[in-house]
Amino acid sequence: MRPSERLAYDPIEGRPALTLPGGGRMVVWVIVNVETWSDTDPMPRTVLTPPAGGIPAPDVPNWAWHEYGNRVGFWRMLHALDRQGVRAALAVNGQAVEHYPQITKAALERGWEFVGHGFTQKNMQKVADERADIRATTEAIESATGARPRGWLGPGLTETWETPDILAEEGYEYVCDWVLDDQPMELATRTTPIVNVPYTQECNDVAMMLIQHHPAREYYQRAIDQFDQLYADSADSARVMALVVHPYIMGAPHRLRYFEQALHHIRARRDVEFWTGEQILDWYRAASPGN
Repeated sequence: MRPSERLAYDPIEGRPALTLPGGGRMVVWVIVNVETWSDTDPMPRTVLTPPAGGIPAPDVPNWAWHEYGNRVGFWRMLHALDRQGVRAALAVNGQAVEHYPQITKAALERGWEFVGHGFTQKNMQKVADERADIRATTEAIESATGARPRGWLGPGLTETWETPDILAEEGYEYVCDWVLDDQPMELATRTTPIVNVPYTQECNDVAMMLIQHHPAREYYQRAIDQFDQLYADSADSARVMALVVHPYIMGAPHRLRYFEQALHHIRARRDVEFWTGEQILDWYRAASPGN
């Protein structure tokens, strides 16, 4: 199926209202992306352009830039989330579950949700066998946590023509790649539908810091501006907002404070829930008319 064939146009204006338990207005979920970057392949992203051009191997500066996030930045981020009382979702490469066992342990101890994020940080269009990659990711997470992941986030939000079909067939219940709505919605597959849980490209540190080259404070300003607008929008029907961070980006010393300040701003609203993706999925299935 083409992407446009997986869902009908359904504007948010005029939909039946979605309500949250206890009089809540909206849901925010935080996704921490932990990845494995191969030290023999081209880097998924770079902070330094190789001085002589080309694609050097090994690319030590850029590999080390990412590795800093898992060695140091993740732990800064973890303490910020702990201070704010937020339980996050860990979007994690299957290989990263084994490569970084202390991260896996810390997420497990806090009851974070584990979301499949490819076996390694490689575009799904470039994976030799997509189904095998998805299965390997599932097995790695299940082995470490004792539970199969229910949600999937493609590396770089990448999909093939068949990704939603394969995910549904492999037992996944939701995906995050389709950034086109402020509420969950269903995607058609060749078997049963799969739910798309709202993700973000705008409140995403990759877009802001690495592509648009904003100063670190942009993360805070954009997050609270987006939150305030979605909170206003949620007066008649609940909305979902995502905050996306990577340890090697927002875990850097000069950026972390702006991530925590955004969380603090949001937590001031007592009618806003911090949930994980699977909590959002379960609520949507129960609250959506016709389910």
